[in-house]
Amino acid sequence: MAALLEAYFEEMARRYHGRPVRPGEVAAAMADDPSDDLAAPTGILLVAYRVGVPAACVGLRYRPGLAELTRVYVRPDHRGHGGGAALLAAVQERASAAGITRIRLDTRSDLVEARTLYARHGYREIPAFNDGVYAEHWFEKVLS
Repeated sequence: MAALLEAYFEEMARRYHGRPVRPGEVAAAMADDPSDDLAAPTGILLVAYRVGVPAACVGLRYRPGLAELTRVYVRPDHRGHGGGAALLAAVQERASAAGITRIRLDTRSDLVEARTLYARHGYREIPAFNDGVYAEHWFEKVLS
């Protein structure tokens, strides 16, 4: 799971800066934005496997009355096989089972594929609900 999160942070840094990551950059990003709260009781981190290898992940942080979607990532060589949609469905099912009625997220403008995925699966763009350094778009889905 650690390697999958490292790959997530590597792609996020590379795409944001438009260049290869520098030594220590991924470790610094992971330290600045840790994932250790993506475990019970404060959240979950789901990992999807394809052909026996970890191919994708999604995290959910529990907040009062809602949950925050994070760490949505599918390795490039596994994209195009419905993994993102399957992860969203699985995490939404877990959230509903935990009594969560709304899921929110923030994302960046350069993550066009992610924004398309969210919109396709019922997330609607909403006004800013945080002041995250990299947050440029905010989405919410009300679970039925």
